[in-house]
Amino acid sequence: MPRAAPRAVSPAPADPGATQVSALPGVGPALATVLERLGLTHLQNLWFHLPLRYEDKTRLTPIRDLRAGDTAQVQGRIEAVEKGFRYRPQLRVAISDESRQTLLLRFFHFNNAQASQLAVGARLRCFGEVRQGSNSLEMVHPQYQRVADNAAAEVEERLTPIYSTTEGLGQKRLAALIERALTLLPADDVLELIPAQLRKVHKLSSLRDALLYVHRPPPEADLAGLALGAHSAQQRLVFEELLTQHLSLKRLRAQLRRHAAPVLHGDGKLRTRFLAQLPFTPTGAQQRVAAEVARDMAQPQPMLRLVQGDVGSGKTLVAALAALIAAEAGFQTALMAPTELLAEQHFRNFHKWMTPLGIEVVWLAGKLKGRARTAALAGIASTAQIAIGTHALMQEGVTFANLGLVVIDEQHRFGVHQRLALRDKGRDADTVPHQLVLTATPIPRTLAMTAYADLDVSAIDELPPGRTPVTTVAIANRRRAEVVERVRVACAGGRQAYWVCTLIEESEQLQAQAAEVTFVELTAALPQLRIGLVHGRLKPAEKQAVMDAFHAGQLALIVATTVIEVGVDVPNASLMIIENAERLGLAQLHQLRGRVGRGSAESSCVFLYQAPLSDMARQRLDVLRETSDGFRIAEKDLELRGPGEVLGTRQTGQLALRIADLARDAHLLPAVQRAGSAMLREHPQLVERLIARWVGHAERYAGA
Repeated sequence: MPRAAPRAVSPAPADPGATQVSALPGVGPALATVLERLGLTHLQNLWFHLPLRYEDKTRLTPIRDLRAGDTAQVQGRIEAVEKGFRYRPQLRVAISDESRQTLLLRFFHFNNAQASQLAVGARLRCFGEVRQGSNSLEMVHPQYQRVADNAAAEVEERLTPIYSTTEGLGQKRLAALIERALTLLPADDVLELIPAQLRKVHKLSSLRDALLYVHRPPPEADLAGLALGAHSAQQRLVFEELLTQHLSLKRLRAQLRRHAAPVLHGDGKLRTRFLAQLPFTPTGAQQRVAAEVARDMAQPQPMLRLVQGDVGSGKTLVAALAALIAAEAGFQTALMAPTELLAEQHFRNFHKWMTPLGIEVVWLAGKLKGRARTAALAGIASTAQIAIGTHALMQEGVTFANLGLVVIDEQHRFGVHQRLALRDKGRDADTVPHQLVLTATPIPRTLAMTAYADLDVSAIDELPPGRTPVTTVAIANRRRAEVVERVRVACAGGRQAYWVCTLIEESEQLQAQAAEVTFVELTAALPQLRIGLVHGRLKPAEKQAVMDAFHAGQLALIVATTVIEVGVDVPNASLMIIENAERLGLAQLHQLRGRVGRGSAESSCVFLYQAPLSDMARQRLDVLRETSDGFRIAEKDLELRGPGEVLGTRQTGQLALRIADLARDAHLLPAVQRAGSAMLREHPQLVERLIARWVGHAERYAGA
């Protein structure tokens, strides 16, 4: 029976990349639905679905030439098969080739049908990582296929790309689809969206050639260079992706700026009284940033400003001055924090500062019930000038009388939809509140240029006087008794201490001392001390009672989880112990360390670690021992962990970079910014197409 003719691809639209994937032969409704989960709805999505890595199946390596650590392809005949059941089921298959050397294949997950295929005498082709076994080299769960005795030893013509995929879509099927889409890749003059003059200025090579190279690397390609993203073809794509991310955020900013905002001047009387009651003078950096915020709030467009500052730099004071501007102008302020502990800390500070000024401050959190909640909601809807709380501020039923300023603390812990919901509480026709975002995680300049192009960035780069440097040491857990003695001596001298644990309950899998176990141990080892326990599973009232007792000096030592990372201010605390410090990131360790050194006493931080340390863990601890500069620490954090983790879950889709790496590719950012300005100024019609190509459905957040 003759084979049916392949279904023709429907006529391409003016933009060939806009052709839907369903027009490709073999893509029916079911497969189109699976592809849509990966955002692969049009041809250009397939062209720009770039490989995660590559496998070299272009050659067969004799078994005698294998070395532990290699990733290689071999072919041989099965000499022996053994099923074992010691500890767990195991299938061991020995193969040998013409070099008369043997390689062991080891399988822990297999079924009877698979085992019956692997019979003595069968020829196999295998691909995998070579390891040193107890008696010989071995591969664990290699890729393999049976090869007929009379089959030629053919190999792949080029490196094999490996793509991110999803359930119901295997590598081979996805690669075949991308290969089919590449045959429809148009000529450069149609494909290029960066104008010729800009490509010339920035020495950008052919986009078509770059795409074909990364999807079809030749056998002689530098596999190590490709793994590092350093090949010129990859760098051509990196430039375009970074340019698109930059343009996307710039467009987002422009859309936000189209809204009007209330002009908040204020007469300055409340601010003057507030500053007069402070027992200190704000630093020069605080005064500079407060002036920048005041200028923004006096404009008829919404302020979009990120204030970043190291631990203890005084961001809350800047937020308080902004709230007073709003109050002077007759508008309300909403301050949202990610945890109840931090929200309560803000409430206490604002209540202490604002009550003498006649400013009503209310607090709203999920735990607030009954009459207290009713009273808070009534205040927000009428007389309260400042509302402070958690995400509860965004819930239905919360109505503001006249919201003019939204302050979001540690904004990377909130999703875009959450921030939108709070902003919209103050939306009136086309008028939206001003937005002030605070973060205690200094953002490296390279990251801020790209990730926060939609915000003006201010840095409080000066610590208030009276903050003392914190001496930092790293000590192996085997010397735990010495650390306990150090705590006893410090507390006997009238100081207070934190002992931070990374788990609440004991876990054998993670070698971490749990807070509850540590509390019992320290209570027994230090019977002369009053010790408290705080973790996230305590009821809020219990947690706050312990923190209040510690703040009042009634407790000498507090055992806590990382719940105390932000928002805790006890000047008398001069010693911090952090268990399993190797498990935490640089930014979190720096935040925790910032809880001490807030008074005049010499302060110390001890990182207790489980040996042996990994290279990355050692680098992290070394950086923190050497510096307390939050910006330098943030740069190193970006280098070690990448932008996604440094920023946390931003949920805008903006940092889902396919090929660019902000730490590696930072050298391109100045040129990207120049190209972006030129594109917006001279070729705005191409900006939309670039964003559709690289960001696609993530643009649903464009109104954020």
